[in-house]
Amino acid sequence: EATVMSWRGSQGGIDAAKLGHNVIMCPSDYCYFDMYQGSQDTEPLAIGGYLPVEKVFQYNPIPESLHENEAAFIIGAQGNVWTEYMPTSKQVEYMVLPRLLALSEAIWTCNQNRDFNDFLSRLKPHILSLQAQGLNVATHVL
Repeated sequence: EATVMSWRGSQGGIDAAKLGHNVIMCPSDYCYFDMYQGSQDTEPLAIGGYLPVEKVFQYNPIPESLHENEAAFIIGAQGNVWTEYMPTSKQVEYMVLPRLLALSEAIWTCNQNRDFNDFLSRLKPHILSLQAQGLNVATHVL
């Protein structure tokens, strides 16, 4: 009756789903928003690693190795933010936005209906809206 968060890769989530446990997928290679999203020379200090918006957008939380009845146990995905290198909420906002929008679309849109260029064309108004609300958004993806 456990719900498993699979953050050290996807295998733990796959194994848990095969055992009938609910799973929230958040593997570091797609869902760690505390990694750099651009050049380390221009980005705020981060824990390391590189996770651009496009890679987040490409994430499929339902592993192909699961049968349909097993895949039903994947109940969602999550973006992770570890803040030991983020001294302010403004830096947290920068690290999360717009990757949070990319992950949302990755979770809610079927793989065959996803198009990164289409996403980018729709992203600018969202970024402008977030900025109008006073949020610190990474804009290098535009």
